[in-house]
Amino acid sequence: MAQGGTPGRSPFRQGLGVLGVAIRSAPRVFAAAVAGSALYGTMTVGSAWAIGWATNHVVLPDLHRGSAPGTGLAAAGLLIIGVAIAKVIGIFGRRLLAGVVVFRAQAEFRRKVSDAYLRLPLSWHQRHPTGQLLSNANSDVEMAFQPMNPLPMTLGVIVMLLLAVVDMFLTDTVLALVGVLLFPAVIVLNTVYTRYAGPRFARAQELRAHVAEVAHESFDGALVVKTLGREESETERFAARTRALRDANINAGRARSLFDPMLEALPNLGVLAVLLIGATRVAQGQSRPGDVVSIAYLITLLAFPIRAIGWVLGDLPRGVVGFGRVRAVLSAEEHTEYGKARLARDAGPAALEFDRVEFAYESAPDLPVLRGVSTRIEPGRTVALVGATGSGKSTLATLLARLADPTGGAIRLDGTDLRELAKGEVPRAVALVAQQTFLFGDTVRANVGLGDDPSEAEIRAALRIAQAERFVDALPNGLDTVIGERGTTLSGGQRQRLALARALVRHPRLLILDDCTSAVDPSVEAAILGGLKQNALGATVVVIAYRKATVALADEVLFLDDGVIADRGTHEELLERCAGYRDLITAYARAAEDAAASEVDPDAIEDDAIEDEDLEGAVA
Repeated sequence: MAQGGTPGRSPFRQGLGVLGVAIRSAPRVFAAAVAGSALYGTMTVGSAWAIGWATNHVVLPDLHRGSAPGTGLAAAGLLIIGVAIAKVIGIFGRRLLAGVVVFRAQAEFRRKVSDAYLRLPLSWHQRHPTGQLLSNANSDVEMAFQPMNPLPMTLGVIVMLLLAVVDMFLTDTVLALVGVLLFPAVIVLNTVYTRYAGPRFARAQELRAHVAEVAHESFDGALVVKTLGREESETERFAARTRALRDANINAGRARSLFDPMLEALPNLGVLAVLLIGATRVAQGQSRPGDVVSIAYLITLLAFPIRAIGWVLGDLPRGVVGFGRVRAVLSAEEHTEYGKARLARDAGPAALEFDRVEFAYESAPDLPVLRGVSTRIEPGRTVALVGATGSGKSTLATLLARLADPTGGAIRLDGTDLRELAKGEVPRAVALVAQQTFLFGDTVRANVGLGDDPSEAEIRAALRIAQAERFVDALPNGLDTVIGERGTTLSGGQRQRLALARALVRHPRLLILDDCTSAVDPSVEAAILGGLKQNALGATVVVIAYRKATVALADEVLFLDDGVIADRGTHEELLERCAGYRDLITAYARAAEDAAASEVDPDAIEDDAIEDEDLEGAVA
């Protein structure tokens, strides 16, 4: 993924482009924030004028008269208080509205990044670590628009800067020119800073994504880490990344620490230059002492606008880096092509056809996983895919759900190539229950419905077929029980059965079970498959399985060997005539028997047990 900005453009111009993107997200709010800042800047200069007016028109005349009339003091006091109140309103407006602009821009681009993640194909996600994707959607978006926080204040106080500069030139042109020399110095300083600091901030932002990646892996694999006792090595792996990030942040902070003091020093250097040159001009009779003091004071007022400009310029390199990483996601051109064909509604089980299907992963184009797979599955049939590890079973399931497209040949549903179907047609007709189950940190009802809002009767029917209704009813709040993220409060078998119910509640015409009952007891698995037939699901079922009892329940078996269909037929027919199939099934059976004799499957105890009468009723 590209991490930088647009080639051929300077970091400063790229930074201005990022600021323009944020401004366009809320132009009116940004204008109001700038107006508030302008009010603050005007009142800052106006406070000096108010105090001078009070001194010249109230304080000094009262001293000469020897008395202080109340009306004059009241007018002076009201003038000073009014200026102060207006200044407070300006501060409040600029800070509040600047925050609104920043948060709106961040929210908008987080939504855009999330939409891009959903739009991009699975192959794109497989090339990008999850931690990096989290960083793109969170810290990169936040970093991209960080310069927007001080920008309204900076633009607003330019009013103060202009007023001060005009006043300086009206007072003494020569000394004013000395003060104006600060601005070229700021530009030169920023140019040097962006070239020096930009790569360092880019490195720090990249390492921030690496830390997020390792953290995500560690949390996601907590069970494996704790089971194998690898806490110390995992902690050290994370610590190594955090140390690298720490060093990169220190390096970037060192660059910033060189810039900020020099920027702070510029106004003071301007004051010294004015005093030195002004003293010479006073001695020569070319300037008045009051003019020198006045311009020196105005230069001190310029310190804040210059500092504000420095805040924006200092954040620009980080903003450019963050936006570059975000833009790399948004500009990714990979997408899934859709046609215009539609499938018939409520047409019953789907007919499935493989026409010389080939597939190879991008990382290994010369090692095809599927090679010329051709077969037809009649509507309503339950077909078992059996094969050794790496034979292409799960890849075939992925292609059926159109999470990827074949690199050769075609897969047809009811005679229509999946690539010719309109967007949304495949998910409406096909349901895939994958090997690894994902449940959200929400209620059982929300996890089964997943946004489709099925009725409770439909949910319960799906739970009943998936043999999950009983344990769901035993939960504290039944369907409304909140389960932990990824279903951490449930056993593996319970998670798999909820995932199956989530697919069934959608009434699919093609149901794909990718070894999705591996964590349940064999008797429960038999009850589930029996329940699919008993309840007239109205779907063609493709099940990837290795248990002999499960395979025997299928109407037909397809035996995959090295990416091709080596044989097909009933379980008994293949046992009799196909040596490879017989050896594989026998090996699986022996391994299962050995495992059962040596230990108890923790996912297949108590919570997966169903009373005999329930099993008999489901399988009957």
